[in-house]
Amino acid sequence: MNIFAELDAKVRATLDALKADGSLLSDLDLAGIEVQEPRDPSHGDAALNAAMVLAKRAQKKPREIAELIAARLADDAQIAAVDVAGPGFINVRFEPTVWEALVADIFARGTDFGRSDFGAGRSVQVEYVSANPTGPMHIGHCRGAVFGDALAAVLAAVGYDVTREYYINDAGAQVDKLGQSAVLRYREALGEDIGQIPEGLYPGDYLKPVGETLKERYGDALLAKSEPEQISTARDAAIDLMMDMIRSDLGALGVRHDVFFSERSLNTGDRDQVAEAIAVLRDEGLIFEGLLPRPKGHDEDDWEEREQTLFRSTEFGDDMDRALMKSDGTYTYFANDVAYHYNKVERGFDQMFNVLGADHIGYIPRIKAAVAALSGGKADFQTPVCNLVKVMRNGEPVRMSKRAGTFVELRDVVDEVGRDPVRFMMLMNKSDTPIDFDLAKVVEQSRDNPVFYVQYAHARLASVFRKAADQFPELALTHLKSQSIAMVRLSDDGEQDLLRQVSRYPRLLLMAAREREPHRLPRYLFDLASALHAQWGRGNDNPALRFIREDDPALTKARLQLMICVQTVLASGLDILGVDAPDTM
Repeated sequence: MNIFAELDAKVRATLDALKADGSLLSDLDLAGIEVQEPRDPSHGDAALNAAMVLAKRAQKKPREIAELIAARLADDAQIAAVDVAGPGFINVRFEPTVWEALVADIFARGTDFGRSDFGAGRSVQVEYVSANPTGPMHIGHCRGAVFGDALAAVLAAVGYDVTREYYINDAGAQVDKLGQSAVLRYREALGEDIGQIPEGLYPGDYLKPVGETLKERYGDALLAKSEPEQISTARDAAIDLMMDMIRSDLGALGVRHDVFFSERSLNTGDRDQVAEAIAVLRDEGLIFEGLLPRPKGHDEDDWEEREQTLFRSTEFGDDMDRALMKSDGTYTYFANDVAYHYNKVERGFDQMFNVLGADHIGYIPRIKAAVAALSGGKADFQTPVCNLVKVMRNGEPVRMSKRAGTFVELRDVVDEVGRDPVRFMMLMNKSDTPIDFDLAKVVEQSRDNPVFYVQYAHARLASVFRKAADQFPELALTHLKSQSIAMVRLSDDGEQDLLRQVSRYPRLLLMAAREREPHRLPRYLFDLASALHAQWGRGNDNPALRFIREDDPALTKARLQLMICVQTVLASGLDILGVDAPDTM
């Protein structure tokens, strides 16, 4: 039950009626009207912006429109009052029956409360992480992994058919360097002193198990093969083992994917999808043979202009055209990306998201240009960006991983503080803002630690239900949901605030999905937990406000039913975020 959506439907029906009877222009555009949460809860349960939005279009004063709307809505049996304030603000208060229907819906739907079919019938692909399989996951990958996973979960919660995808960059120069590095570790496993790993290769100790694996498989027989064969064999083994490690690291973080798409599959076997994508662009007149200007920062003496096969990406907003084939006929790195996104377009997704790190911002215009060209401008393609994460401990930067050598490993962070703090805290801010992740702060048991504060709210309510069942067996959880609901007994401001907070959840989920902003969910859960803890504290100061009143079983029942709603929403939101909702802490 989304009380905001239901009121929105009533407002639109009212406006249609006003247009029909001539009170408003018959062709009045209703775009932009919205049912909102009042800035001040004392003003009501919902606020309408319709009069302010429509005034200029309707050629009327906002207050005149507001009074027309208010007069019609006041006749609705579920609306207790409609007030027009100031120049034309409209505030609405609901009858207790609305809150009772809300509570009944939560009891009936459980943690499915808030979910909707808004996106039903539409398919969405979310590509995230897609780290090169050249080493373990590091903290730089963490935020994109959690954001992409949460975005997919939020979209699924409102009805979209979501495909979670990881693009394996298993072709090109970087994985060839991985193969060279693995050959060195293989020789080391055979007892050879390989000395210092040459610059440009991967020096991390995480490749030592690859060397041991190659030794177990081939003994010293691999040394008899040519160098290209050695590198190819070692590369394939290293990619497999690195992807196993990456899947394990992601699993520890609770991140999953439905599809792992191999870059090498684009032009292996009987089908060359890179050539197909280039052919599509050529048919559209978007391919030409030409010269590119010298890249910024490139030494002019070393730069040699060569004719290449170029894509007219500037026609789609890019700052320069892009090479797809080098002068020797081989594909560029970008050509493979073009083919991969053509593959996505062919799969027919209604929307596509590439979650990118801040270091890939410069890459966005060219890939957007490719998708626009390949889809005829029809693809809904978006590129959310995740900014940097700085790992701290008590305000001091954390040293790099000894095993990795150059970065903080994701698995080390998860092992130290746990999955839940990592996931929750990575989502507390908009993805494009930098964050400091303090390993000491995220395990504190205080209000300053949002994940603890939210989980503690869930556990605190579980303890309330256990205590209530001991004192009032008839008010055990199994009975509370089947008994009559009397929210009219809840007259305290704090109780009313909790009801309003709970009612916001379906709208919040929908907004998080529509705006592609999963950070709205943990922030909402923190606000709900804060309201719960505040009401608990008020009960400590004033016994009349305690959740369990031995002298008033009926009031106790109403308060416990409200607390079921609060706990249900906390559990639902935490589940979507991939965070546990504990009953004890």
